[in-house]
Order: sequence, then C-alpha cells, then structure tokens
Amino acid sequence: MIPGVGTLTQDTLWCFSQVKGTIEIGTTEADIISTVEFNHTGELLATGDKGGRVVIFQREQESKNQIHRRGEYNVYSTFQSHEPEFDYLKSLEIEEKINKIRWLPQQNAAYFLLSTNDKTVKLWKVSERDKRPEGYNLKDEEGRLRDPATITTLRVPVLRPMDLMVEATPRRVFANAHTYHINSISVNSDYETYMSADDLRINLWNFEITNQSFNIVDIKPANMEELTEVITAAEFHPHHCNTFVYSSSKGTIRLCDMRASALCDRHTKFFEEPEDPSNRSFFSEIISSISDVKFSHSGRYIMTRDYLTVKVWDLNMENRPIETYQVHDYLRSKLCSLYENDCIFDKFECVWNGSDSVIMTGSYNNFFRMFDRNTKRDVTLEASRENSKPRAILKPRKVCVGGKRRKDEISVDSLDFSKKILHTAWHPSENIIAVAATNNLYIFQDKVN
Repeated sequence: MIPGVGTLTQDTLWCFSQVKGTIEIGTTEADIISTVEFNHTGELLATGDKGGRVVIFQREQESKNQIHRRGEYNVYSTFQSHEPEFDYLKSLEIEEKINKIRWLPQQNAAYFLLSTNDKTVKLWKVSERDKRPEGYNLKDEEGRLRDPATITTLRVPVLRPMDLMVEATPRRVFANAHTYHINSISVNSDYETYMSADDLRINLWNFEITNQSFNIVDIKPANMEELTEVITAAEFHPHHCNTFVYSSSKGTIRLCDMRASALCDRHTKFFEEPEDPSNRSFFSEIISSISDVKFSHSGRYIMTRDYLTVKVWDLNMENRPIETYQVHDYLRSKLCSLYENDCIFDKFECVWNGSDSVIMTGSYNNFFRMFDRNTKRDVTLEASRENSKPRAILKPRKVCVGGKRRKDEISVDSLDFSKKILHTAWHPSENIIAVAATNNLYIFQDKVN
C-alpha cells in the first residue's frame, strides 16, 4: 500500500481545501468542466471545459514539507486547445468541447499532454521560460533583420533573466481519422503509441506520425441497420503494451491482445454479467450501458461504471464481477422521469485511489460516492460552496426514500438533477481528490491529525 493512501475507515475525514471557478450565477455553457486529470506525480492538475480551454494547476512548492499546510494548487497555464469547426462535407458543426485529457510521463523539464474534442487529438508541450537571448548578429533589439552589409563585428548572444513565462505549444495534431465522436484516448505503457476510440472504431497512433493511424477495432456492420451496440470507452493496460479493454453500450467489456492479430475484431476475453430477469424493465438496456472503464494501477482488475452501479472485475474471471457497489439505487423508482429529462444518458466516470483500495464516482445533487474495497464501507459527500471554509470537514450525506425523513437527511424527491458530478480525479499517491461540479473545481484532502 502506498503511504498516505489509506483505507476509507471512520478515521478518514475529508476536508475542503480549495474551490476554483466562479459562483454559478451567470455561468456560460463554455465554462462547464468536461474533464479532470492529475499528471503522473500529482504535481499538476489539468481541466478541460466545453469552451475548448485547458487550465493547468500546479501544486505550490514551499508547503510540501509542512504536512499541516499541504500545497495548494494554483493556476500554472491556461490555453485554448480546440476551436469550433465546421465540417462542410457533412454540414456538421464540430464542438470545441474537450472530451478527455491524458498526461504523458515527464521526460525532461517540459510537460506533455494529449487533449481531444470530438474529432481531433492534439499533443501539447507546456514549458517554462525565464531567460531570453540578447545580442543577435542578424537582428536588431526589436527583432527586425539587419542589413548584412552593416555588420562589421560578430557578437556572442547572451541569455538574460526575464519574468517566468509558461508557454503551451501544439507539437502534433492528429486529425481526420474518426467519422464518429471520440469518447476516449489512452496512452500506451510503451509511451510511443496511444489509442483513440469513437462509437465504432479504435485507432492506434504513433506519437511521431500524424497523418496516419492503424485501425485496431472496427465494429461497424456492413448494414448500419444491423448495429446493436457502440463502443463507450477504451483503455490500455497499465503495464502490458499489447493489451487493452473497451466497453460497450450493452454492458459488456472486451479484453483484446494486439499480439493475437493486427485487427482485434476477436477479443481475448469477454466480461459480461448475466441479467437478473426479475429486474428486467423498459430501461434495462439504457442503464446497463457502461460509461467508463478503468484498469487498476496493479493491472489485475477492471472497474466499470454504468448508470446505477460501479463494478470491479478480476481479469481472470469473465462471467461476473467480483464486487458490485450501488451508487444511487434510490433512483430506480425515478427512471421514468430521468428518461424524460435525458439524465438517464449521463456518462459518469469512476477512479481508483493510488493503492486501488478505494473507488470514487459521482452522483446527482453534487454528491460523490466513495467505496472502500477492504472494509466494504461507503460514504456520500457533497461538493458545495456552503461548506467551503478552509479545512472544513465534509459531513457524510444521506438520502432517504419515502417514510420519515431525519434532520440531516435529504429526500430523494428534492435532489437537484441539474447538479451532477460526472468527472473526478484522485492524486496518484496521496489522499487529494479533484471533483468537477458544473463550472467549479473542488479540491478536497484528508484531514491530517
């Protein structure tokens, strides 16, 4: 177990650390956060929004040693990653919304990350500059080219200190490979390739080659009327560069091995839970669609999120999950109204903590849930500005269904379905979590006694 990433016992108290973003009155659609991701060290935290912007927060250095004042995250760099486009051939508008961000491990002083909208993946380099060269031979101080005839002496340019500047530059643009909307990107453990997945296809890219990709999964039928399922998420194994999984709208997961064949149309393993006939309803197919799939850090387990549950699968057992956690079972009676207001199609994500012992995922009313795999305890917490005093301890929330409501409970009928936590992230080695609630980013950490 990683030090500091303990279990979710009664002793773990989560407290408010920071909130980034404006108060929700007057929020524009473009400000809504659409993805959150820590880098491999947890020193940086990136968010993408519906306006195509990427904001990177950096953890402050000076408080690393003072355990009681652990570093706050402050804005490090903001840049426009994607712009709205128009596909004239299909008469379709392509949104600038950032669907996913994935960090690459840091190799040198610069940071690299992938960001994608519906159609185009970009590789960004984020680097610092605190010196500028002066004393060019062929340019004057304003940067204009000088007449070579006037140059009589040669100077050695020198580097002068300047205010720190963080620059984000697009190094690669990977476009024109997806007919449908990209829902996932995943960096391979070889750090030379990555994949991008849309509804019907998964493509494998080399970081150095932007004009072609290799199609590794294609589930598009010859006749589109025979289409029965779509790909909803895909991810590479954390250690084996030949293995990846993808989930479907039918609630199934396929594990593929690229050593078996170039086109992974035939899976190596197929994970599916047999349906309980007594639970069958009009909504069964919709709520069984998997919205997120994640390998554990160890690579031994897969976690999947569907509308009502989080499931943990052992790679060695395909016929049923080894753990099932009810996220908000009290919504079962509300599926009809959730279908009418389209909430039933919300795509919730799920994350592991650094030691794979605790799972976190979102719900409605700005609630998010944590499940401890060892103690089987679970807790519901709320991201709200009401208890956003520094170091304020988060009180567990309870939802009551019918009957008499206790003082500290909230009735299922008064939940706000417009406030939903779809995107969360967990620091790779500490109990620090980032939770996106509409246009606000909340950062919580465990209270160190």
